[in-house]
Amino acid sequence: MKRLSIYLMVIGAIFTSCDPLEDINNDIDSQDNPVVGSVEYTLTDEDYDDLDLSFGSFNSEDQAKELLPAFLADKYPYYGEGSSVNVGYELFRGNAEGVSNFTGADIYTLTNNDYATIGSNANGFYPNVDATAQIPAVLDAQIDGAVEGQIILAKYQQYFENPVIGLASLYETNFPSNFEDFENRDFLGNEGWTAGPDNAQGSGFNSGVFPNEDWLISPEIDLTEGTDLKFQITQRINFLNGQDQLINVLVSIDYTTGGDVMAATWDTFDIDKTESGEFVISEPYDFSAYDGMMIHIAFKYESTATDSPRWRIQSFAIQEIGASGDTNKRGEYFMYNGTTWEAVEDVYYLSSEDFDSMGEESGQPGRFNNFGSSVPPDNYLPQFLAIKYPYAQVDDELFVIYDYFSSSSGAQIRGNVYTYNGMEWEAYNSTISTSLQFGYEDGMWVPDNTIRYTFTGDDYALAASTLLNEPGFEAAAGNLNNFGNFNRTGGSTNWSDDMMLRAISIVLNDIDPSAEEGQKYIVTVDVYIGSSSTQSFKLINEGGEWVYQS
Repeated sequence: MKRLSIYLMVIGAIFTSCDPLEDINNDIDSQDNPVVGSVEYTLTDEDYDDLDLSFGSFNSEDQAKELLPAFLADKYPYYGEGSSVNVGYELFRGNAEGVSNFTGADIYTLTNNDYATIGSNANGFYPNVDATAQIPAVLDAQIDGAVEGQIILAKYQQYFENPVIGLASLYETNFPSNFEDFENRDFLGNEGWTAGPDNAQGSGFNSGVFPNEDWLISPEIDLTEGTDLKFQITQRINFLNGQDQLINVLVSIDYTTGGDVMAATWDTFDIDKTESGEFVISEPYDFSAYDGMMIHIAFKYESTATDSPRWRIQSFAIQEIGASGDTNKRGEYFMYNGTTWEAVEDVYYLSSEDFDSMGEESGQPGRFNNFGSSVPPDNYLPQFLAIKYPYAQVDDELFVIYDYFSSSSGAQIRGNVYTYNGMEWEAYNSTISTSLQFGYEDGMWVPDNTIRYTFTGDDYALAASTLLNEPGFEAAAGNLNNFGNFNRTGGSTNWSDDMMLRAISIVLNDIDPSAEEGQKYIVTVDVYIGSSSTQSFKLINEGGEWVYQS
């Protein structure tokens, strides 16, 4: 909801020259419908969109000064000379220092072979294993050419309970988390594979049906240690209308990542293509033809001018007989010290169990194990941290890193610094709310530091008491002291323009003794011009003195 407060002022006189009343009257005469307004306005999300600021903030004050005048001209087309708008806006001050070291770190995901080297016969650590102590040896073996200060996010799985023998995943992908690991190759049409909130989607529909051909190709999958392999997919198919040839799972043993797709040999792997109103987990298909091989899997989507199926893939896995059970998907940060890898302190990466603890229903973090625009982290993390760290001390700081899904950017890793203030955990705010004033001058909006000020009873008393005994002011100051306004009708008690400047300067020096060079004021006072009225005076601080603006 936009909050807008408009104060329209009828200005008796604003000093702009030696004869301010004449000038202001001439300005008014030149306008059909003169409006002099003073507005306070806070930009909305829609305003930032109109300004092409999709992140909802300005990068600098200079950017605000550059973009806002045209915005104000469009928003207040009838405002005239002397109007002002105080615009509230969000100013980006940068992410918390150090966060990008973690959100941009390289990622290493432990493999079955890694677990085997440390004595595990499963695709994860057993519950009683200290993963933090075991991972440095894995990174030493797997990360070539490590340099001092390099940071790695090591992702791994740890069983909640000792696993049982059964089908276990040798390779597993979950969308959208792994979507960026795949090649998205577009061979025909404008549509293609996209990342949804909990899937990868192939569709050729865009307000109509159009021909498309799009491939989603996995990274190279190492099955050299696999035997009696199985393939299992969780998917949802709609609008196929019996045109099964339009969606296919393909396997290649000679394709090279980033290479010529059409030059490689691709085998079609048969799967069930039954349409469904929900995601369906397939049976474990026999995949033993690829035992011991290095492969790529491709999901080939096609649509025609008459048929546009929608194929959503939530996950798929290549499995073998082994240990299985529920696991917690975790991550820890390690830094290379020049000799080996050490766990980084005071940084915490949220696990799947952490997300689940915040709720697993629709619209809750555990639904897809990530945050997003509709599930913002700051709605959950302060309470989560309070529970996890009940003995936190004032000024304790923690880097909190987490998975995030954006409809515009897909799966990401984001984070922030949280500080305990003695009552709760506070997130570092990368933007600050501030304001910038603009004035309408010479037919355009310009940045303006003008402060609008109206005399109070104490101000009249201060001016009168200060000037009562000053030569030339005695009668006028006495009249001001008696009536609480400035007489502008002439005679012995009249306040001339120079005398008004002296009185107003006394008050401004009292209320703003440290005014900077160039600070402007519009000061409104009560006057008597044959009847009670008000007049306004424009002043500027030059060389430490208040003078009328020219």
